[in-house]
Amino acid sequence: MNKLALQFVGFALILLITYGAMQNPYTSDYVEAIKQTAVTVTKQKDPLFVEIEQKKNEYEIAPEDARIDRVWKAMPGLNGLKVNVAESYKRMKKDGEFNPEKLVFDEVPPKVTLNDLPPSPIYRGHPEKKMVTFLINVAWGNEYIPSILKTLEKHHVTATFFLDGSWVKKHPEFAKMIVDAGHEIGNHAYSHPDMKKLSSDRIKEEIVKTNEVIKATTGITPKWFAPPSGSYKDEVVKIAADENMKLVMWTVDTVDWRKPDPVEMVNRVANKVSPGAMILMHPTSSTATGLENLIIRMKEKEYQIGNVSTLLSEERVKNKK
Repeated sequence: MNKLALQFVGFALILLITYGAMQNPYTSDYVEAIKQTAVTVTKQKDPLFVEIEQKKNEYEIAPEDARIDRVWKAMPGLNGLKVNVAESYKRMKKDGEFNPEKLVFDEVPPKVTLNDLPPSPIYRGHPEKKMVTFLINVAWGNEYIPSILKTLEKHHVTATFFLDGSWVKKHPEFAKMIVDAGHEIGNHAYSHPDMKKLSSDRIKEEIVKTNEVIKATTGITPKWFAPPSGSYKDEVVKIAADENMKLVMWTVDTVDWRKPDPVEMVNRVANKVSPGAMILMHPTSSTATGLENLIIRMKEKEYQIGNVSTLLSEERVKNKK
């Protein structure tokens, strides 16, 4: 075989070996890793990337742990915010300059959540969370429920309805109507008693019996308990906790059961609301008439409206643009 032929065969072998190596998944992964490393190194040398790294601490917020407040009792925590440098760089790369409005954040959970606290009543959400919730206690007022549900649906608002167990037993169709509309369900005891005056056995019976009838009717087991008339003692809080429930009170009361003028009621509530407020109401004429205006007033104040679970979660409010 002459020299030229040997060179050709050698070149062909090199091509075959190279092709085989490139088809090897381990080799492909290695090459891809090398490429990604090169991209990362290049990125990290970019002045914009460096600037984001240097300035991120100015915009990051530490998470806040849940705690027991002297006045408000159990207070939920709030996620912190950490700058995602790589994603922020992607958003700013086209313009080639630092823009704080294009920063991308990841939420950082607190070390202590509501579930880590000892049993305690909850009166409000986190005071820096620009959200409120509607607590709608139901033991009567069937005639106003369809109107209230229609208004909530119109404005894309979800609420938490706390249902009396005996009411659910008598009116399962209304309980199902509320669930079908996408709202959260809470426990409001079975016979609207003064929970503070009950024995341990009766307290448990009121809570458990209501959970059972709600579960049988809607398929849902409530995790929030609202004592009738806001009456409770420490034992009620502990027994609710034994049933995997947290006791919920309120921040602002519409006092709608007194049949106030709807306009006056809305004005009074709107003036008392602050971030994290839990607004108590019932299916009454005043609420059915004034609810739409109340929702509008809340949104004008740039409050989002969520159910109890959403308000009391550690998640931050997402800006709606």
